[in-house]
Order: sequence, then C-alpha cells, then structure tokens
Amino acid sequence: MTDSGLLTGLTHLVEGRTRSISPENFHGEKGKGGMATEGTGKNCARELGQGWKISPSVDIPEKGKLTLAEIEGSGIIQHIWLTCPHEDWRSFILRMYWDDEEVPSIEVPLGDFFCMGWCEPGLMQSIPICVNPKGGMNSYWQMPFRKSAKITLENLTDKKSVIYYQITYSETAVAEDTPYFHAQFHRDNPLEYKKNYVILDKATGKGQYVGTYLAWGVNSNRWWGEGEIKFFMDGDQEFPTICGTGTEDYIGGAWNFEYPQGEYCRFSTPYSGLHQILKPDGLYQSQQRFGMYRFHLTDPIRFDEDLHVEIQALGWRSEGRYLPLQDDIASVAYWYQTEPHCLFPALPEIEKLEVN
Repeated sequence: MTDSGLLTGLTHLVEGRTRSISPENFHGEKGKGGMATEGTGKNCARELGQGWKISPSVDIPEKGKLTLAEIEGSGIIQHIWLTCPHEDWRSFILRMYWDDEEVPSIEVPLGDFFCMGWCEPGLMQSIPICVNPKGGMNSYWQMPFRKSAKITLENLTDKKSVIYYQITYSETAVAEDTPYFHAQFHRDNPLEYKKNYVILDKATGKGQYVGTYLAWGVNSNRWWGEGEIKFFMDGDQEFPTICGTGTEDYIGGAWNFEYPQGEYCRFSTPYSGLHQILKPDGLYQSQQRFGMYRFHLTDPIRFDEDLHVEIQALGWRSEGRYLPLQDDIASVAYWYQTEPHCLFPALPEIEKLEVN
C-alpha cells in the first residue's frame, strides 16, 4: 500500500518545522509537550508526577464547543489522529476554518469525516483515511493554510464526553496556486421517491474533487446499487459531463459486490472500498447498512467554475424493471478549491442526524 511519490518525497529536505497539538501541548509550542500538572490523567499519575501522561485527553461538556487547534501563520496540517466513544460519532460536529474565514470550509459529523457514519467501529485502510482497532481514526488529507487554521468540535448531546486527539502540522510556506481543503456532509432519510441524492450541493470557483464517502442504509429488498453517479461541472444543466454506470462500479467493484456467491464482500484498498457491512440481527437491528468510499487521488475531478455531484438510488422491481429507492443515505464530499466557497446547506438537527 505504499506510494512511490510519497516515499520519494522523503529524500528531499524542505524548509519547514513540524509541530503537534494535543492535550499534552495545546498550542504545539516548542519544548512544551508533557508539561501539564492538571488533566484527565492526574489521578493515574499521582505517584509519578509531571511528565507522566497527566493530560492525555480532554472533556467536552454537554451542548459545548471545544477548540482543538488554533494555529497562526502559514502551514499544512498533515495528520489528525482522534478517538472518542463511538456513540458520539454522529453527534460531534467537526469544523475547520482557514485564514480567518467566518464560515467553515469543513462541517461534518465527526464519524462521517472519518468514513464511520453508522457509529459502529470498523476497519478502513486507505491512503487519506485509516481507521484502526478500536476506533482510532486517522486523516492524512493535506490541509494547507496561509494565515491561520482553526479546528473546533461541537457536542450536540446533553451529556459530557471525552476526546483524545493529536494534530500534526508543518510550519511552512504555501504556494500561491495551492487550493484549500473542503468537506461537506449531507443526509436524506428517507430519500424522496424519484429524486437523486445530492452528494455535493455546489462548489464555485476552480478546484478538484478528491473523494466520496457514502453511508447507505437499505430500506427495500433486492440489490440497491444500480444508481449512476453524476458530476455536473462548469455550467452543466440537465445532463452532466461525467456519468457513471452503477454505484458499485463507481466504488471500483462489480456485480453487486457479491463474492463469494450469496455474500457481500468487505474490502478496503488505498483508493476505494466497501469497508462496512452491517447485517440485520433478526431482532432490533432490522436494516442492512453499508459504508463505502471512492478517493480520486490519481484521478481528481477538475473543474474551472463550479461542480455539483449527485447519485441515484436505484434497485429492482418485478419483471426486470428499475425501482427508484427511498433509502437512508448520508455522505461526505471531499474537494480542494480556491476561496471563497459557497455557503453549505444547514446541517440537520440532531434528531435527523441520529442513527436509528
């Protein structure tokens, strides 16, 4: 799963300084990691004292907001590691702001950003996102900024929780032609009959689309993935410039992901995967649910003026006829673009975000 370009880059020295923000160094300051004398681990370290994991995590209050990182100057966020109770993955909202902007460029429920929208721990091994046992969520998306970066987390619930995190970045110059990273969430439950599901409402400006995550809950029998993905770009109206041939085709699979016969096959590769298959248990877990992704790392969808992305929810009815589905679908669109960006659609209320 190595990438020759990534490895080649290690042999070139560049101007930059690595810094890392965590509860053990809230501001990423040089020589000030592990200095805490108060924190969530204070009692555990009572016989050892300062420097012995006194502040490994932070509490986030009910209905509260937490600033995970606030960085001044230019640089690139290179890695985010994070974990918290999995039942909070849909009710914690992750937001990121670049260069003092007032509205976020990223606004996504925490679990969905890391391709874990069903609040169930799973495994995922891709290049930009890795989720490891048990609920260790990693982002390797490169997130450049020129003036500042701010990352916040909002707890929508009525209970206090806890979060562990580490945000690693490089203090370095950013080239003038470097675009900014964006991510947008959407959910329809259920999807309106004969309506396409919207993955990306609209991006305006010049940029490149780099990934899709889909959390797909099936509300009908038979195969559910006949729908085509459609990329409307640079003034397209009724018909798109890029049109797929089926949902599993877009993800890089074929023939219903069925392998061996009679079973869905879980797979997770550097660029695409069906990484979550949540089966009904015959009692209270009544719905079949899936998590899947497609990252356009070597084939970004480039646009000059605007981009809108949709996918059909399409299954089968009798006599070999297509059936427009009314499934429970959530998604994250990932892309880079110049600023300013369009305002995102408002996030659903917590009751409509809830996994049930």
